[in-house]
Amino acid sequence: MNTKVVLSLENITKKYPGVLALNNVSIDFLEGEVHALLGENGAGKSTLIKAASGAIDIDSGIIKINGKTYHKVTPSLSRSLGIEVIYQEFNLVPALSVAENIYLCENVENSALFSAKVIEKKAAGVLDQFGVNINPQSLVQDLSIADQEIVEIAKAVSKNVKVLIMDEPSAPLSVSEVEMMFKIIKQLKNKGVTVIYISHRLEEVFRISDRVSVMRDGCYVTTKNTKETSRQELINLMVGRELKESYPLRRNSPGEIALEVKNLTGNGDRDISLSVRQGEILGISGLVGAGRTELAQLIFGAAHLEHGEIVVKGNPVKIKSPLDAIKHRIGFLTEDRKGQGLFLEMAVKWNIVFPIGRQISKHGVVNTKKEDEIASHFKERINIKTPNLLQQVIYLSGGNQQKVVLAKSLAADSDILIFDEPTRGIDVGAKQEIYHLMTELADGGKAILMISSDMEELLGMSDRIVVLCEGELAGEVQKDQFNQNYILDLASGTN
Repeated sequence: MNTKVVLSLENITKKYPGVLALNNVSIDFLEGEVHALLGENGAGKSTLIKAASGAIDIDSGIIKINGKTYHKVTPSLSRSLGIEVIYQEFNLVPALSVAENIYLCENVENSALFSAKVIEKKAAGVLDQFGVNINPQSLVQDLSIADQEIVEIAKAVSKNVKVLIMDEPSAPLSVSEVEMMFKIIKQLKNKGVTVIYISHRLEEVFRISDRVSVMRDGCYVTTKNTKETSRQELINLMVGRELKESYPLRRNSPGEIALEVKNLTGNGDRDISLSVRQGEILGISGLVGAGRTELAQLIFGAAHLEHGEIVVKGNPVKIKSPLDAIKHRIGFLTEDRKGQGLFLEMAVKWNIVFPIGRQISKHGVVNTKKEDEIASHFKERINIKTPNLLQQVIYLSGGNQQKVVLAKSLAADSDILIFDEPTRGIDVGAKQEIYHLMTELADGGKAILMISSDMEELLGMSDRIVVLCEGELAGEVQKDQFNQNYILDLASGTN
């Protein structure tokens, strides 16, 4: 492996009010390596990449790019020096074409170079390098998430990228789409591009990275050659203590049927029937686009039900809106917690009590004492880490944001909980907390439907698994039949 340092961050410190986000951090990145960056939420990973890309000003330290020292880096300077970042939220213009997005910010003296035919030809050349079939004339809004990510990579390559930073790039992708992304990363690496890869998925780190650096509480911990470390060692380094990555033991004694759906049709799903019992965790598996979230939306009244029946505790119910679902004590923890599950600019307290606002109000005035009591109770019960209940949710870690979403459903006294990708984008320590909370809830009699793209999570947490394929029920797997290959066969329609 090349030992030339292309990017060096030396003694980087960044302070925010009340928070030391980066504490004297130093890391080197080598030419042509895939360098994984690991750490729990709040470890400082995002702040570090923002420092490298010029998105924030550092308080002290220096940044060396190709051997040249900078005390301050701006976004335009970092891009001109070959540093590009692909964030979890893509920086694309949906209404423009693929070609227009790829060359949107390019500074070209001759405006004739911006003609549609020219940029479409140039974009096609870049996309052909990856062996993908994306039409440069297509509107970005019509592309899949995976293809949008490829467009982001194509934007970087078109600018002669030297260092590509990827923040949780695989989170929204299917298994086959992740494989395509890995192939592209390998191509970039072979061309001498340095890829800084941020992920909570350790299996990916061992698949593609050459070296891995660990951060904790705003500090640099260590850098290891990936081949010379282990999954357990990295977990312990991230959390600062020995933490076994395992799944909680379950009592697994389901009671009466809490929820039954019969022949549900709508929102792209067709004729789906299933049930979940009190005290049971029912896993819902399927590839991206299989209709899992769509099914959850039907049950929760967030999408139009064309046909079928929903039965709660033996009683057929009509659920035409989320408010109806909440009245029938159904809670939905959406996979898009930032976009759909939380009011990010509002306080922790306000988010928790929002679903029961009317219940704790009189003549339109909220009983603030009751509000404080309820919010404080759930903060303590599920260990929401926040300076205070007035803290805006946007400033919490991903794991604590997920706990606030859960607190909302618990405050509404939900007996049936739908978890859609419960641990997506949260670190290994927070995952363990969520798993223990789910186990505690199930052991306490709650019925849980868990949608997950993480096969280990499905196998480790579920009592039964139902598998969807292209909007239809493909099969049901009992605990003693759990087998990853069998479930994938069902999900892909080959069984």
